[in-house]
Amino acid sequence: METRVAVIAIIVREQNAAEQINALLHEAGEYIIGRMGIPYRAKGVNIISVTIDAPLNVINSLAGRIGRLHGVEAKTVYAPAD
Repeated sequence: METRVAVIAIIVREQNAAEQINALLHEAGEYIIGRMGIPYRAKGVNIISVTIDAPLNVINSLAGRIGRLHGVEAKTVYAPAD
């Protein structure tokens, strides 16, 4: 199956969402290349970037499920296709 490389940018405003985000990322763990989280206390948000190499439907599903969580925004940037 063809895969794409992408970065999912996640902004978390609700600390209660952290457990749900971690559970969703764990489900997609086999596709995740790397993850970086930065707490930005001055603005009261956490910023997470997830680099993933997965089929398009997996990337879209993960980003959509994360973005539907209360207090969470998620956007995806894709590397150019081969």
